[in-house]
Amino acid sequence: MPRITFTRRQTLLGTAALGVSMSMPSLSRAQSRPMITHGVMSGDVAHDGAVIWSRADREAKMLVEWATTESMTDARAVPALAVGTPTDYTGKMALTGLPSDQDIFYRVTMADLADGTLSEPTTGTFRTAPMGNRDISFVWSGDTAGQGWGIDEDRGGMTTYATMLNHNPDFFLHSGDTVYADGPLKEEVELADGTIWKNIVTPAKTKVAETLEEFRGQHLYNYMDKNVKALNAAVPIIAQWDDHEVTNNWYPDEVLAEDDRYTVKSMQTLSARAHRAFHEMMPTRQSLAEPMRVYRKVSYGPLLDIFVIDMRTYRGDNTANTEAEGTPFLGAHQLAWLKREMVNSTATWKVIASDMPIGMMVRDGDNMENGANGDGPVLGREKDIAAVLSFIKAAEITNTVWLTADVHYTAAHHYSPDRAVFQEFEPFWEFVSGPLHAGTFGPSDYDNTFGPEVRYAKHPEPGQANLPPSDGMQFFGKVDIAADTGVMTVRLMDSADVELWSVELEPKLA
Repeated sequence: MPRITFTRRQTLLGTAALGVSMSMPSLSRAQSRPMITHGVMSGDVAHDGAVIWSRADREAKMLVEWATTESMTDARAVPALAVGTPTDYTGKMALTGLPSDQDIFYRVTMADLADGTLSEPTTGTFRTAPMGNRDISFVWSGDTAGQGWGIDEDRGGMTTYATMLNHNPDFFLHSGDTVYADGPLKEEVELADGTIWKNIVTPAKTKVAETLEEFRGQHLYNYMDKNVKALNAAVPIIAQWDDHEVTNNWYPDEVLAEDDRYTVKSMQTLSARAHRAFHEMMPTRQSLAEPMRVYRKVSYGPLLDIFVIDMRTYRGDNTANTEAEGTPFLGAHQLAWLKREMVNSTATWKVIASDMPIGMMVRDGDNMENGANGDGPVLGREKDIAAVLSFIKAAEITNTVWLTADVHYTAAHHYSPDRAVFQEFEPFWEFVSGPLHAGTFGPSDYDNTFGPEVRYAKHPEPGQANLPPSDGMQFFGKVDIAADTGVMTVRLMDSADVELWSVELEPKLA
């Protein structure tokens, strides 16, 4: 295997070509070297490993090497992985046996299965999780390429990704709506100031996604953006999903009888294809017990455990959400898993990465989309939220924080039983941030069941909706945990890297 030397800047930016190479004629492709079409990614980092992702333009062997130095002089190769049509030429591999709390440099090369010709290598980097105390810093947000706002290269592309990268975070938590599979793009959109937003448009983005190929194309579109690719190569991701990976406000037994955009009417069919595309296109760890499962725990040393939950896959139908006996939201298996993992966690901070907020009312026409359903007692999907919160109190689990996105603005919420109808829980914080690159909306109405209080919010003025990314109201959050004190500092930031609001949270220590 040939050796290469690369700089830190090259590591951060990667060396992948754009996916337009896929349109090359077959004869031309056969005579050329293989290509890595959409860069590289790492994800679900542990103290001794990570998942590596990449994609070729043809059937190939995915060759991965890793090292602890930028020069790659100590590079170690892992067994090759054949990639081909079953996964749209994508491959992901779990690196194991890595040293903890260590910068890891990796490179991916694709070898043509037919003749062994090698692609140009593409490089990336990440840091493994610590086993001892050290400062931790990460960013989170959601909502990418929604409401008609795709990649406008004249405006710099998806620039919030570049802003997050400048913070050199340990990892990036994508809180859902990683793609907008139900959001076709137009080539041009006239803005209020008279200028034209010019989208790059691929075939997959000209219609709603229905086929597996179209769902895959939603993710590949985002990976064409230079800012997204640069972050992917330098910062490991923890990815979860919400609704737009399939279609707006979906639930498993839905039938799209009235939506003329869809020829496939079964949500079971659409969500199965979207599930597969999500895991093919993201560096997620998967379990043979439930290969398409999104919920999981990611441990990041003694200071932090992240509990990624899924409020979409196991829910019942969208209704008024007032069922006195409750209705499925998290589902019995996920709820039992979350309780078990939280009670067994020894980390100082337990972050619940939620794809939807708790007390903000999100509507689906005349029905309700999330748990909140209006002031009053616990009803419908709120039963599952109440079960989690009351369990945390009864089990004396401390230092829980909820992070989410979904509503396309940023906010800080404090929940307390002193303000709530349901009172069997300890006070906690929920922080909301987004969109990353989508329309900006808000504000939401609130439900007093769990006693939310808005400590900060930034959203469009009344009467404004779907503001474009060029208006600057794109948001992410930044979390820093100090090793010496355990204090968690949460900052709400905008795409221009302006700190809008912050709070320091003192941990409760045993």
